[in-house]
Amino acid sequence: MAHPAIPRDRWAEAQRRLDLIERAHGCRILFAVESGSRAWGFPSPDSDYDVRFVYAMPADWYLSVYPGRDVIETPIEDGMDVSGWDIRKALHLVLKSNAVISEWMESPIIYRREAAALKRLRTFADRMLNPRALTYHYLHLARRQAAAKLARDRIALKRYFYALRPALALRFLRLRSGRRPPMHLQALIDGTDPPAATIKIIGRLVAAKSRIREMGSGPRIPALDRLIAVEIAAATEAAGEAPGRLPADMDAADRLFRSVIAH
Repeated sequence: MAHPAIPRDRWAEAQRRLDLIERAHGCRILFAVESGSRAWGFPSPDSDYDVRFVYAMPADWYLSVYPGRDVIETPIEDGMDVSGWDIRKALHLVLKSNAVISEWMESPIIYRREAAALKRLRTFADRMLNPRALTYHYLHLARRQAAAKLARDRIALKRYFYALRPALALRFLRLRSGRRPPMHLQALIDGTDPPAATIKIIGRLVAAKSRIREMGSGPRIPALDRLIAVEIAAATEAAGEAPGRLPADMDAADRLFRSVIAH
């Protein structure tokens, strides 16, 4: 069933391309999700469709002297970007508490999934949670966006979103210790309870971005500047004190990998 955030024709096209990938590569797609601004909760009318997936090859494919390529990429066509990672690569990243694979597993827009496999991957990612790794990831994103895009008196207003999302993820990690941050902007807001006035400002920006292709520029917004700055400062101070990497549970990863490819 199509997701309401994705037009039916685009949903059907995503399914067609995923089917083609499975046939062309002989793989099995474990789950496929939207990963860009549509899944983040602040799309523009002309936003691309960023379809990301994790797949498994037949078991014999992994029994080779020369490992095969662990990514599948397709040309970007008609505003649709479809690419994915092999399950072994995905598990390596989960062991590192990689934020990108974590977000894929938490995307609110799921094109297809093997429910049991996705549930086991999410559970394993929760076990491997490394708050320090996630904090450094979102801190880097927030700093880069704030320094490069929000440093002038007048700015492109859409740029706020790309600093707000990592700033709110840092806030989530600070306030909801032990949990992986959600991907969607509204879920981050719901999970961190910013000031009501700030929530209203964000809501107005989201509504404006959803209606027009180019929001234009405007003066900086003090409430958003404060939120971003406060969370960057708090994360910078706490990053070194955040719990570090848990012992990598390689045996559990191997068991999960074997059970998936033996399906």
